[in-house]
Amino acid sequence: MGTVVEAANKGENGSIPEKNPTVVFVLGGPGSGKGTQCANIVQQFRYTHLSAGDLLRAEIKSGSENGTMIQNMIKEGKIVPSEVTIKLLQRAIQESGNDKFLIDGFPRNEENRAAFESVTGIEPAFVLFFDCSEEEMEKRLLSRNQGREDDNIETIRKRFKVFLESSLPVINYYDAKAKVRKVDAVRPVEEVFETVNAIFAPKIEKAE
Repeated sequence: MGTVVEAANKGENGSIPEKNPTVVFVLGGPGSGKGTQCANIVQQFRYTHLSAGDLLRAEIKSGSENGTMIQNMIKEGKIVPSEVTIKLLQRAIQESGNDKFLIDGFPRNEENRAAFESVTGIEPAFVLFFDCSEEEMEKRLLSRNQGREDDNIETIRKRFKVFLESSLPVINYYDAKAKVRKVDAVRPVEEVFETVNAIFAPKIEKAE
């Protein structure tokens, strides 16, 4: 028991650097525009963008033992254990050479959140939550995903429901700690980034 957690704690080259990095969790439903805004933040404020999904896919593609295990779990419809995803995030943090990170689409649920904090010892500086109505997200996803509309609408609604059920408890947890920065993501991209800019700009001024 605990060996995966211990391995994740130690990472590949020992633990996370002594000075904890700045971590911002980025959450928002499918079609909320968080990917576009993450790209803007990276450009403007020199954060490193880490997507849990991308890291899992890259690990599978690498053909490593870990990647094969992840692939088999996904094939069998099992949920990849939090520690596995966290270990990949931790490794990416260690290898990046940066000290500011946007972690996109993670934690997906309360269990992810608790595991991330206990394994890495890192609490996020804040959570950037792109709040967007289901109608608007549906409209955006359908317009960029022309095809069999019924299937698309079904899938989109399912994804939205999963997001609400699993991610809202995480948002509520951090909201109680005054760590949620909610952004109205229904507006045009430029307007949304003005709000995002105002959230990140003071952090830069205070940077050492």
